Amino acid sequence: MKAKEWISDLRVYEPGKPIEEVARELGFDDIAEIVKVASNENELGPSPMAIEAMQEAIPEMHRYPDGGAFYLKQKLAGNLGVAPENLLFGCGSNELIVFLCHVFMEQGKNLVMGAEAFAVYFLANAMYQGETIRVPMPEHVHDLDAMLAAITPETRLVCICNPNNPTGTMVAPDAIDAFIEKLPDHVVAVFDEAYFEVMPDDMKPDVLKHIRAGKKNVLVLRTFSKAYGLAGLRIGYAVAHPELINLLNKVRQPFNANLMAQAAAMAALDDIPHIVETREMVFQGLKFFEEELPKIGVETVPSGANFILVKTGNGREVFLELQKRKVIVRPMDPYGLGDFIRITIGTPEQNQFTLDALKDVLA
Repeated sequence: MKAKEWISDLRVYEPGKPIEEVARELGFDDIAEIVKVASNENELGPSPMAIEAMQEAIPEMHRYPDGGAFYLKQKLAGNLGVAPENLLFGCGSNELIVFLCHVFMEQGKNLVMGAEAFAVYFLANAMYQGETIRVPMPEHVHDLDAMLAAITPETRLVCICNPNNPTGTMVAPDAIDAFIEKLPDHVVAVFDEAYFEVMPDDMKPDVLKHIRAGKKNVLVLRTFSKAYGLAGLRIGYAVAHPELINLLNKVRQPFNANLMAQAAAMAALDDIPHIVETREMVFQGLKFFEEELPKIGVETVPSGANFILVKTGNGREVFLELQKRKVIVRPMDPYGLGDFIRITIGTPEQNQFTLDALKDVLA
């Protein structure tokens, strides 16, 4: 096999370990006893309205989906106050990140991102042999002034995850507005808002207003994976000026948003009680860990997402020891944060189980 030489240097993304894999490795018989708080999934499960819509869609699984997602696009556009032409759907927002790199990145061009930001931006950029400029993040927060200063004539994308994964930190809305005003025309700013629905209201930026005003080089990514509980269906979306959406659409393969995902997403948009319950679970869970972890000498990073970054020392070892106690978290050494683990906020019972296991490991 004669693959391209540079392919061998690509790094493979390390996802959260599946419950079934941990059970196999460690010989656990009852997977229901294992708590997975590793992948920022919604521990309340999918929206009940989405479940009903999926069941109704089952008899149509022999049909191809609507490649343009017409009805979902109309509904979501109305919810967001944008035009349908401002929207594009993907197989999760990850696929849309690949589209962006497909359109804009190549040898000799660069992408600017935070040093501790979502790894998929670096990995997708590497697929197109673009350079990645990693900007330090003081206190684990995006430094927008430093990111602007890092932009060169060869920069094509600058990516801000807000809240940031894996640190959970947020950037103030007024700082984002100032950043957009100073953004050079030759650079597309990508605002990854995967956790937007669970952010504190006073920290939610309105990036969409810049798109509504006709800004051509600003794009927002969101997903149905987190607050809506549809991670297994893989459906996310981009919001941007129609010219930018059309460029991304040129590299999209047909039928990338499957029929069941479209049906579930449409129903989930109407399930406001599920979102309210999810937000309350997240807020209470964050408060629980922020209060309890310092009591055992563990530092936390303030979070606006459905997870919390925890400084345990030797995060990889803690991760392995927690698995033996039937808790799956995420080690953060791939992000250069070797002393940290990331814990997804779960139900009160899951949170207490995780805390007890962590106490046992650290003891």
